[in-house]
Amino acid sequence: MNNGIIILDFGSQYNQLIARRIRELGVYSEVLPFNTPLEEIFAKNPVGIILSGGPSSVNAENAHLVDKALFEKNIPILGICYGMQLTTHLLGGKVKKGEKGEYGKAKFEIQKSNALLSGISRFSTVWMSHFDEVEIAPEGFQINGNTDVISAISDESKKIYCVQFHPEVSHTEEGSRMIENFVFNICNAPKNWKLTNYIDKTVAEIREKVGNQKVILGLSGGVDSSVAAVLIHKAIGDQLTCIFVDTGLLRKNEAEKVMTNYGEHFHLNIKLIDASERFLNKLKGISEPEEKRKIIGNEFVAVFDEESHKIEGAKFLAQGTIYPDVIESQSVKGPSAVIKSHHNVGGLPAEMDFELLEPLRELFKDEVRKVGEELGIPHHLVHRHPFPGPGLGIRILGDVDAEKVRILQEADDIFIEELYKNNLYEKVSQAFVVLLPVKSVGVMGDERTYEYTAVVRSANTIDFMTATWSRLPYEFLDTVSNRIINEVRGINRVTYDISSKPPATIEWE
Repeated sequence: MNNGIIILDFGSQYNQLIARRIRELGVYSEVLPFNTPLEEIFAKNPVGIILSGGPSSVNAENAHLVDKALFEKNIPILGICYGMQLTTHLLGGKVKKGEKGEYGKAKFEIQKSNALLSGISRFSTVWMSHFDEVEIAPEGFQINGNTDVISAISDESKKIYCVQFHPEVSHTEEGSRMIENFVFNICNAPKNWKLTNYIDKTVAEIREKVGNQKVILGLSGGVDSSVAAVLIHKAIGDQLTCIFVDTGLLRKNEAEKVMTNYGEHFHLNIKLIDASERFLNKLKGISEPEEKRKIIGNEFVAVFDEESHKIEGAKFLAQGTIYPDVIESQSVKGPSAVIKSHHNVGGLPAEMDFELLEPLRELFKDEVRKVGEELGIPHHLVHRHPFPGPGLGIRILGDVDAEKVRILQEADDIFIEELYKNNLYEKVSQAFVVLLPVKSVGVMGDERTYEYTAVVRSANTIDFMTATWSRLPYEFLDTVSNRIINEVRGINRVTYDISSKPPATIEWE
């Protein structure tokens, strides 16, 4: 889509947030790597360009730079954090290493307003995350505001605006207004992003691309694959076959719920494969987390491959790929430390020889949920918490067997049921129970017991990059603990995880 705002990614953890903020205003935005060729950028006919933040220094030997010609096209530019330092560096100003840097909240004072800062209070709180700082602004630029350092500059004749802070994060009090000023007052961006239009456009595109061919889709019951399935089914009906693999590591009664919700209600053609015994046999005696993940991922691919070949004449493989997956796959950050392989089961092999169909690849998660509701999927289904591809295999610490799966399914089901009952489910971002390979002594009735320990985990987050533990009421936790201990045979002790991310991760494995 053209006539949108292009965000050039220099490695900021917030670049997806910038794009979402703009789309929330009804304007199309797209994230591209900083080294995208200029002709490719200009071919999209952007009405504005944003240079994102990033972790490196413009003075470093291998600094991420852009061609100066970017600034000579009279397209409005907003430089954020590293983007401000880059603009300064390329246009003849000076960036120096800061004496102490600024991290977290800072007090911003406007010295001289401009179109970006129109309507913003003279003093406001902004969110900083930088060490380098602008020492001398480029020729022709005004200094518009300060914190402890120069924090806003502009050359309005060239429509170039820069801020050292992050207007896209909620901690910057008036950041939304600044983004709105840039999008509408400076770029005159058209309102060209509406999800109902997206559905109509995508349905038409799927029909044209698929024709009378068959499509297969791996349905997991999660939000992305479910919305993709219903959207494709709206376009081509029974030309779509969904394959649902029950790994034996799913939530309680998950297979039955998927068949009811999507088979009966939406009339999707779903092939249910019960491979639970197969997965549990492969996992026997395996306790190392990465090994478990690989076994589950490889086995899933093998099962899916076998079943897909039984569907004659299928030409397309549909996936619930969403825009953050696309952005991450083209990331400019380079190799990073591997904490663990991704929660979602690995990609299907290229030799499966299908053409890919990814109808959600332009959407963020919150947009996928809205599309789901527009398509008539019940609210509680499109607002389900994320569930890892390896399932309970990574929520049972240590080796996995059928009895431990039963215990964890029962405990987890109680926790989720109580969250719904107390109107807490949508107030937290992800909630589940973990089963520890630890037994302890307990007393039930007049008997001593020696059974497993369960950990209740609930986290709140905006982007899943950082998270805090949920401050759930004590009375609620008391009820959950009592129910699990009394109703689940095999657990006699419940604890609550109060770790935040970082340093912990949300999942335990």
